[in-house]
Amino acid sequence: MEPTSPHTTADSFALSLATTPVDSRPAAGKTTRRRKLWEIPHKFHCPVIGTCFDVAELRALMKKLMHIPHGTSDFVLHTTAVGNSESRTPLAELLQKQLEKRYPQTVRRFATARDTNSLRLLWREATAAGSGIPGALWATWTHPACDAPLEHEVYADIHMIQHQIGSGARADIKMLNKLRTENQDLRQQLDKARQETSSLRQERAKDERQLNQHIIDLRSELSGRDAAIAHLQQQLEQLHAQLPELRERQQLLQRASAAEARNLLLSARANSLEAEIGRQSQRLQHTEEILNDYLMADAAATECSVTNLSKGLAGKCVLCVGGRTGAIDAYRQRVEHYGGHFIHHDGGVEESLHRIDGALSGADLVICQAGCISHNAYWRIKDQCKRTGKPCRFVRNAGLSSFERVISDACAEIT
Repeated sequence: MEPTSPHTTADSFALSLATTPVDSRPAAGKTTRRRKLWEIPHKFHCPVIGTCFDVAELRALMKKLMHIPHGTSDFVLHTTAVGNSESRTPLAELLQKQLEKRYPQTVRRFATARDTNSLRLLWREATAAGSGIPGALWATWTHPACDAPLEHEVYADIHMIQHQIGSGARADIKMLNKLRTENQDLRQQLDKARQETSSLRQERAKDERQLNQHIIDLRSELSGRDAAIAHLQQQLEQLHAQLPELRERQQLLQRASAAEARNLLLSARANSLEAEIGRQSQRLQHTEEILNDYLMADAAATECSVTNLSKGLAGKCVLCVGGRTGAIDAYRQRVEHYGGHFIHHDGGVEESLHRIDGALSGADLVICQAGCISHNAYWRIKDQCKRTGKPCRFVRNAGLSSFERVISDACAEIT
C-alpha cells in the first residue's frame, strides 16, 4: 500500500465533505424574514466566511463537528467551510448561529431599513467609516430588502476592500521588514552600549577598589598619628608632673609681660605729661610771681581776721601732695601760720611713691592736689585714708587761695 502525502489526505478530506444538493432559496425582496447563510448566493459565501471568521476560529469551530487531519492547510479549511455553506449542513448551521451571536447590534441597526435604498445608505456609511465591515456585510446580505443589484454592489465593494487590505498588508510587511532591520541595528547598538557600560562598570569597580585601598591606608596613617599624639600627650603630662610650678611660672610670665606693656604705656604717657608740665610751668611762673605779691598783700589785710585761728592746727602735721613747685613755700607758710607742721610730696612726679606711705602714716591732715599728681598716687592716697579714717581734702585748683580755704576749713573743724 502506497503512503499518502498530507496534501492527498487534505484533498480527500475536502472531497469527503460533499454537500447535499442546493435547496431552493427565497428570492431577495419577496420575503420579510432575514435570509440564512445557506440562502444567500453561493458566491457570497467566500467573502462572508473569509471576512467574518479568523482562520484559527474557523478551525476550532470545524473541530467540533468533524475530524480534521493533521497538516490540513488554511485554504482547504476555508474552501470546505464555503462548500458546506451552500446548503443547510451542520457546519452551515453552526456558522449561522455564530454569526447571529456575534453581530446582534449591527443586525438590529440594519433592520431599521425598510427598503433597498435605506439599506444601501447603511452599507455605504459602514464602508466610509472603515469599521464594523464584517457585521455590516452579514447584516446587508441577509436583509430581506437586499436585491440582486445591491448584492453585486456589496460584492464589488468587499472585493475591492479585500484588495486594499492586501495592499495594506503588503505595505505592513514592508514596514515590518524595515522595522526588523532597524530593530536589528538598535539591538547591535544596544549590545555595543551594554559592552561600553560593562567596561565602564569594570573601570568604576577598579577605581572603587583603589579608593577603598587608599582609605584603608589613610586610616592606618591616622591611627599611627593618633598613637603618636597620645604618646606625646603622656610625655607632656609627665613633664607637668616633674615641674609642678610650671603653670604658676607661666602665669607669672604672662603677668610680667602684661605689666611690662602697661609700664611702657605709662612711661610714654608720663613723658608726655612731663613735657606738658614743663610748658605749663613756664606759663605759670609769671602768674605765681603776681600771685605771691597778691598773697603778701592779702595776708596783711586778713591778719586781723585770722588772729583767733592762728593756733587752729595746734601742732597738727599737714601733708600736701602735689601742687605747683613755686607755691610750696607759700603752702608751708600758711600751715605754719596756723600752728601746724608742713610735709610735702610731689605725688610721684619726681619722688618715689614708696616714700608717700611714711608721710601718710605721720600726717594728721592730707591735702591732695588732684590735678597735679599721678593716677597711682591719687588712688593710693584715697585708699589709705579710707582705711585709716584720716581726713583728706582733694583740691582741683592748685592756687594758694584754694589751699588757704582748705586750711581755714580744717582749723574751723579742729576748733
